[in-house]
Amino acid sequence: MEEFAHIAGHVLEHSVADTLYIIPFLFVTYLVMEWLEHKTSGRTEAAVQRAGAAGPAVGALVGVVPQCGFSAAAATLWAGRVITLGTLFAVFLSTSDEMLPIFIAEQVPVVVILKILAAKIVIGMVMGFLVDAGMRIARRIDSPLHIHELCERDHCHCHDGEGGILKSAIKHTLQVTLFVFLITLVLNGVLEVVGEDVLGEFLSANPALSVFGAALVGLVPNCAASIVVAQLYVSGVLGSGAMLAGLLVSAGVGLLVLVRTNRHWKQNVAIIAGLYVTGVVWGFIANALGVVF
Repeated sequence: MEEFAHIAGHVLEHSVADTLYIIPFLFVTYLVMEWLEHKTSGRTEAAVQRAGAAGPAVGALVGVVPQCGFSAAAATLWAGRVITLGTLFAVFLSTSDEMLPIFIAEQVPVVVILKILAAKIVIGMVMGFLVDAGMRIARRIDSPLHIHELCERDHCHCHDGEGGILKSAIKHTLQVTLFVFLITLVLNGVLEVVGEDVLGEFLSANPALSVFGAALVGLVPNCAASIVVAQLYVSGVLGSGAMLAGLLVSAGVGLLVLVRTNRHWKQNVAIIAGLYVTGVVWGFIANALGVVF
């Protein structure tokens, strides 16, 4: 019983820590979206959407910041159709999550770190522009801004009465934060019981399948995924291709926020599957070209 209490306390502590830091990102994101909905004119709204053509470049650069708060913000912005699908992909692919702190702690050469970050940025940009181009060719252009539709789906009535955009932003932030915390609690519980060593053995069991395995682990919406992949690369268990595949898809809690804010489950499945395939393909490309960071 004492051991269970220790594990439960450890899981709860990490789950709270993993959730708290995304709250400012979510709040600011919702506040900006509400402001756009309430205050901008049709001309400004059109300008925001036209600027979205350069979104993948900006998204890839912003996403590389070493934590997944921006991926959570990007998921929310795409659910409100403020940014394009390509921009969302760019952010998800370039997101570093816990990779950079691990590399720094393990004293990985600065040149190696910069090369990996540059690869993630370039891949994020390239894939983001390709996704947007594909959407235009398929005539699947994102609809106009519609933060109010998020409110209607959540039945939050945040536009009723007083409070304005601040009240609405707070309500949306609390709803998404609770969802992320509950899922993170479950994931941390599983990882605590199973152990990160098991993930390491899974990834190193078959080198030929390590790219697929690393990308699969990277999809786990928790910071432990990027930590495991980064540590296994540093220890020499994973090659450059497998490491790249795993870190490209490590969007962290951004995937949880995507599922929570975008209620079209088929779109969410397609995005997650596309993210996985992208990571695997670029992992094999890196192996085929003999890329060594």
